[in-house]
Amino acid sequence: MSADFLPDTRLPESSRPETLAVHAPQPEIRGSRPLGVPIHQGHVFAFESADTLAAAFESPDAFLYSRMGNPTVRALETAVARLEGGADALSYASGMGAINGVLLALLSTGGHVVAQRCLYGGTYALLTDLAARWGVEVTYVSGTDADEVRAAIRPETRLLYLETIANPTTRVSDLPALIAAAHEAGVPSCVDNTFASPLLCRPIEYGADVVVHSATKYLAGHADVLGGIAVFKDRELHRTVRHHAVEQGAITDPFAAWLTLRGLQTLPLRIERQSASAAELAARLAAHPAVAEVRHPSLAGHPDHAVAARLLPRGGGGVVSLDLAGGREAGKAFVEAVRLASLSVSLGDVKTLVMHPASTSHRQLDEQALAAAGIGPGTVRLSVGIEHVEDLWTDLEQALAKAL
Repeated sequence: MSADFLPDTRLPESSRPETLAVHAPQPEIRGSRPLGVPIHQGHVFAFESADTLAAAFESPDAFLYSRMGNPTVRALETAVARLEGGADALSYASGMGAINGVLLALLSTGGHVVAQRCLYGGTYALLTDLAARWGVEVTYVSGTDADEVRAAIRPETRLLYLETIANPTTRVSDLPALIAAAHEAGVPSCVDNTFASPLLCRPIEYGADVVVHSATKYLAGHADVLGGIAVFKDRELHRTVRHHAVEQGAITDPFAAWLTLRGLQTLPLRIERQSASAAELAARLAAHPAVAEVRHPSLAGHPDHAVAARLLPRGGGGVVSLDLAGGREAGKAFVEAVRLASLSVSLGDVKTLVMHPASTSHRQLDEQALAAAGIGPGTVRLSVGIEHVEDLWTDLEQALAKAL
């Protein structure tokens, strides 16, 4: 097979070196195809007619300027939409970019949101900011009671916001019941599925209208990407949010999209290993004298164990939340004593990470909000990687000894 070069009919044969240097030939591969998605790093595309260029402004599949669409980014959107069972997707520069993009597109002054009480700190901060500056009211609910959602919905309610597995408490939302309660009132739902990934749960199958991910986490999985993505149940809602996304400009860089596509290829293997190791470590942690409480959906004592058995039959995810008996000082001693695990923010990485949510990811919450979300002063979040589970336990055990 050969690589021919597309003729540039606009380039005169008499062109001088200065012109030839600008107009490099573009290869056209014939008879074969690349196994990996190419990186289309260029941000601008040329057209043969004015009408074709004008029409491209209205189509997500026409490429004219990478803020409005890029072939590599579009490949990522298509891949994740297919994984989630959605109609289409939008890729963003970060997980918070995706959450902002969806909320800013669907909410306006005077609107109302029903959200579960335990949310990622950045989402909580965004809702607080929208309340202060836009007059968007928020009612927080437990995320476990459909009647509570029904009671919270008002005529001006515009969205139900949930997390499949809550950050960092690992509470599991009863998605079918809660989403159905919202739909009875004509209210759409948005579910953050970052902790589960589409390999463990597909919220659209339970009626979710939008699913968001921090692609930085499990989807990419290697601590080298910042990205977010929103998947939509129908194309009409996708078009509505895309209109705002194009103007907001929080778009994924093509190289970040390519890295995320690379990560997706091993997602099934990683999430299976991480979920299994997290379940094993959670069981051992629950029996350790330095630990007051352990939360992972696989544990029989988890408050949402029965819900998790229905919604997460392939595993409870790679995050374990634990409360140390010694409180804040024990938590600090533990996260500073680990050696194989790393004291770091983020999660879903191939490496095991530990952090103290009250002083990091949920620092925006005051003491009352932390308590309401189920986050204590000694809460530690453990994001389990793909290392051997016995090596991880050896590390955690020696760190726990220093937290007694």
